[in-house]
Amino acid sequence: MRALIVRGGWAGHEPVACTELFRDFLENQGIAVWTADTLDVYTDADALAEADLIVQCWTRGRFTTEQEQGLVARVRAGAGFAGWHGGVLAVGYEASGYQYMVGGRFLFHPGGFVNYRVEITSDHPITNGVAGFAVHTEQYYCHVDPTLEVLATTTFAGTPDAPETAGAVMPVAWVRPFGAGRVFVCTLGHAPADLGVPQTRTLTERGLLWAAGRSLPGDDTSTPAT
Repeated sequence: MRALIVRGGWAGHEPVACTELFRDFLENQGIAVWTADTLDVYTDADALAEADLIVQCWTRGRFTTEQEQGLVARVRAGAGFAGWHGGVLAVGYEASGYQYMVGGRFLFHPGGFVNYRVEITSDHPITNGVAGFAVHTEQYYCHVDPTLEVLATTTFAGTPDAPETAGAVMPVAWVRPFGAGRVFVCTLGHAPADLGVPQTRTLTERGLLWAAGRSLPGDDTSTPAT
């Protein structure tokens, strides 16, 4: 099994440092890892055909039609797709096929860096044994697809810059099938320190494996991606 990590875009989200956090984890699971620093890899049919899992960390920027079509077609054909924060939710706003596949798009984070809770709302194998937890980071307000399987949520308290968000319940992590593929998204992960929060790290690691079709405890539906 092979994982393709696609990283770049806005440097503020530290795409190299964040993705490197999970290299050893994936390799210890017997998943070979290679990286690409250009979205043009999505136009390389041979490279995509070798990818059982695509991990994207690319904030901002646009997809060309060919890049979007290549990525979406590979996931629909059976590859897993996974990522976090702006690396998947704040890129390709004009790419409706990509947005549909991911299931959400970032709008803004009221108040900047704030204290808030993440509540686990699913008994999915990815969340098994994980309790609700507190974080201090950006609280992502997104537009999301109503068909998502939501794993965790957060409730907005309202801030001076966006008081109308008070009481809004927003997904923090979700999964969805996409054709023969699987998609995992988590809104946490602004920087390596955020991904180092134990609960966030656990959710992300399990999400990567789930997207790749690997079995998790309590999951009898996983099949290897093709």
